[in-house]
Amino acid sequence: MMNSIKDKAAELGEPAEQPGILALQLGDFLPHRLNVLSSLVSQALTQVYGQYGIGIPEWRVLVSLGQFGIMTGKAIGSRTHMHKTKVSRAVAQLEHRKFLVRRTNRSDLREAFLSLTPAGRAIYDELAPRALEFTARLSEAVAPEDRAAFHRAVQQLTERSAKLVADMDKKALDTKDLDTKALDTKDLDKKVVS
Repeated sequence: MMNSIKDKAAELGEPAEQPGILALQLGDFLPHRLNVLSSLVSQALTQVYGQYGIGIPEWRVLVSLGQFGIMTGKAIGSRTHMHKTKVSRAVAQLEHRKFLVRRTNRSDLREAFLSLTPAGRAIYDELAPRALEFTARLSEAVAPEDRAAFHRAVQQLTERSAKLVADMDKKALDTKDLDTKALDTKDLDKKVVS
């Protein structure tokens, strides 16, 4: 009987009630809502840069270099919160399309300085005003008197999320250190026994 109730609820797209258990409602779950918003905004933003055949990672690299001039891939990854492999692929594609150039850092041969070519700069100069216009249209969804509070809330959520990630990374590092110490102790015990 219980399975048939769950099956029927699943068919109807309705939550299956379980007494005494607090159900997680995905539609009300803040991380999910933020992810959906981000996905929809990114999809809509492609109307700004899509005609150049670039994707979201390439867009972020292009805009970063347009804003800051010369950067390393590591700096771009840090600013855009993109993984280094995603940055590397985007840089390779933009370089192949002759939108950016890379110059080896003579002090550290493992990294390169990236900058826009004249063609890349021309695209940035064309797209930047369109991106700002897109932002203005998107912002119309929030009443002018609520925008300052909205921007504060986004900033606070960003800072809080960064702290949660840093705490998680620290905890993982601490766990790794404990595991390493435990292995070192086992090795020492083996040597003492031998």
